[in-house]
Amino acid sequence: MNELIFEIPLACLSFLFYKASKFIIGNLFTIYLALNKEKASQWRVLSEETLNTPLSLPVLMTKGPRWNTHSIISTLGPFTVKSQLSINTEIANNSAQSWIAVVYGFPSYKTIATLESGNSQQSLNLPPGKYTLGLRYYNWSEKVILPNVRVDGLEIVESKTVPRDINKFYHDLSKKNNWFYTALHYYIFTLLRYRKWFPESFVEREYLPVGAPDTQFFYGCLEPGQSWQLEVDSLISKSYNIYLTLYNRASLPVSWCQITEEKQPIQAIDSKGFYLIRIRPYGTVKEPKLGELNLETKLNVVIKTR
Repeated sequence: MNELIFEIPLACLSFLFYKASKFIIGNLFTIYLALNKEKASQWRVLSEETLNTPLSLPVLMTKGPRWNTHSIISTLGPFTVKSQLSINTEIANNSAQSWIAVVYGFPSYKTIATLESGNSQQSLNLPPGKYTLGLRYYNWSEKVILPNVRVDGLEIVESKTVPRDINKFYHDLSKKNNWFYTALHYYIFTLLRYRKWFPESFVEREYLPVGAPDTQFFYGCLEPGQSWQLEVDSLISKSYNIYLTLYNRASLPVSWCQITEEKQPIQAIDSKGFYLIRIRPYGTVKEPKLGELNLETKLNVVIKTR
């Protein structure tokens, strides 16, 4: 009870601080993209180089703070579409076992449409407007190439080769923690710890990333020193890729892995934090469909205190 006296007010202040920061930083980033036409017409790959540019890390910590350590992430736009957007899916299929391209409205960032691996379709018919494109590669190949993209028949960006180890920056990302990022995400641990007090839709909206439509999530909080084991039903392990990321209280990734065993031990973390499990189909969707599975019974987190 004594802990709650301090925990709840601090979490409320953190929540308000996050919302205000997200609004201010998000508007600054929108203005930057609208004015910087050159950047809008290039693939922007999440990398160490990206994080070294001004405002990049604060933007990512407010727009997409549940870092996806398991995919190569690239964005494009904003760009104007009159009727059609086309992606060279052959290049994408050769570059990754599983991938998804998500079209977002701009500046709302509402999901409009998707193209995915295993789909022969290359074009999307869109209503006139401004859009951005987000591309994620999972289980990528030795040679990684981002596809060329065409809008209304005209190429707006050429294909681009990226280093296979471009995600190596994640290993040092937690070292960038400071009071600002801790204050931004302090409330998340409290929200997950007492999630039964809140509507599940609210918890999901605050914690979960804007994921691909074919991705499902399983998540929770972790106390320091807890060792645990993830138990996975064979129905999921045989048909889906399962990715786990552990975050510290500032929502910076400290550990991650792909789950390959039906009973897989997970290392403990030394501070309060939380975990996020992403469940995605292999290159093509297989039975059973994720929407038909009850994750509460198909995934089980067994936690033991050290």
